[in-house]
Amino acid sequence: MRIDIITVLPELLKSPFEASILKRAIEANLVEVHFHNLRDYTNDNYKSIDDTQFGGGAGMVMMIEPIDKCISALKAERDYDEVIYMTPDGETLKQGIANHLSLKENMIILCGHYKGVDQRVRDQFITREISIGDYVLSGGELGAAVLCDAVIRLIPGVLGNETSALTDSFQDNLLAPPIYTKPREYKGWKVPELLFSGNLPEIEKWREEQAYLRTKERRPDLLGE
Repeated sequence: MRIDIITVLPELLKSPFEASILKRAIEANLVEVHFHNLRDYTNDNYKSIDDTQFGGGAGMVMMIEPIDKCISALKAERDYDEVIYMTPDGETLKQGIANHLSLKENMIILCGHYKGVDQRVRDQFITREISIGDYVLSGGELGAAVLCDAVIRLIPGVLGNETSALTDSFQDNLLAPPIYTKPREYKGWKVPELLFSGNLPEIEKWREEQAYLRTKERRPDLLGE
């Protein structure tokens, strides 16, 4: 997989990809992540990428020309499955979206800023608009990093245990069940005895029940209840 991220703040984005799982995925050549500074595609000496709104109104708007030049330059080199715009009014990122995107080969992610981008960018270039929640950030970079993390960890070979991602919260619309590790007892707080029984079918049944109960209590909307 190759991910190209268009941003005005590449320095803000780089650190999440320089540690832990994302770093290992890149070093193992399981994914390529490239950052493109939008200011490199401007014409004036000030490297302007925004201007005032037509019709008046508070806040600046990202101009179409530098975005067009950057996306067109990338598309001239390869085909892209998705051109994603990170925006608060996009569809809310959920596990199913991450699962779907993890199967793609090439993606562009455009990080918004200010009041957003010229609507013509969204009309002409964007194939999908994604939000990470109902709140507004200073820019799309942190959202892009969240999206990349959610997607890249699903690529085969990225996680040490291939089944780990399949038992995460939100797979099958359930939250993850309780999990335990050593010590077996701590300050009188004990691990459920069933987990030491060796009866794998019963343990799996217990986990499924616990996942359902936790989901029903905390996120009944996932169950349609």
